[in-house]
Amino acid sequence: MTTALSVLGLRARLGDLEILKGVDLEVPFGEVHALMGPNGSGKSTLCHVLMGKADYQATGAASVGGEDVMGLDTVARARAGLFEAFQYPTVIPGVTLDDLLGEMAEASGHPAAFRARTEEAAQRLRVEPFRDRPVNEGLSGGEKKRSEMFQLAASSPKVAILDEIDSGLDIDAVREVAELVEHLRSPDLGLLVITHYSRILRYMRPDLVHVMVAGRIVRTGGPEVAEELEATGYDELRGELSVAGDEPDGPDPLLGL
Repeated sequence: MTTALSVLGLRARLGDLEILKGVDLEVPFGEVHALMGPNGSGKSTLCHVLMGKADYQATGAASVGGEDVMGLDTVARARAGLFEAFQYPTVIPGVTLDDLLGEMAEASGHPAAFRARTEEAAQRLRVEPFRDRPVNEGLSGGEKKRSEMFQLAASSPKVAILDEIDSGLDIDAVREVAELVEHLRSPDLGLLVITHYSRILRYMRPDLVHVMVAGRIVRTGGPEVAEELEATGYDELRGELSVAGDEPDGPDPLLGL
């Protein structure tokens, strides 16, 4: 079966700073994978490069459902089935959530099917109270993340990258968002959940956990990997890289992450 997301030898630099140093990653359809790593490891850069952000010079291969997306612009990558939920969802004054979903329905090419998914997801994710409000305006952190999950469910992409969806959430909201991710698990979707901490992984069942340090994935394993990191932190991995002569280059200058 075709892999939902396949990344091979992905490198990326911003000016003279190389941030990604050969990332290899596969997320099959039907699976939820977690990507963990300390600040400055390249996790957010990976998101930006996969979505086609123009600031980066990238080489390597990346495909969505077997379709090569390197070289495509962001809109074309979205049409290919790639979706990103943001760490800090943007407020869009004057545009309601229903307005946004309506535009997404028309752009999908299959508006009737999109609207049917929208109504089903609205009931399941309890977004009715803010569908007629400007996107993310006045919403709590948990409500913003629920709105992102709503857009994801309606879009029905092939791959969803969830960039630190637990950022800024209290423990109840973390649990709720984790449960939403599990509800979205589907044989037609590959999910990559990016996080610093293992707490959100206690409420979901990741099939694999990848650890990124200094622009590379340095460890892959089951959920026990997240628990090990919770106990030991990233210092041991940083030490191993230091001995190997591959020190981290520092944070992504665009984000400080």
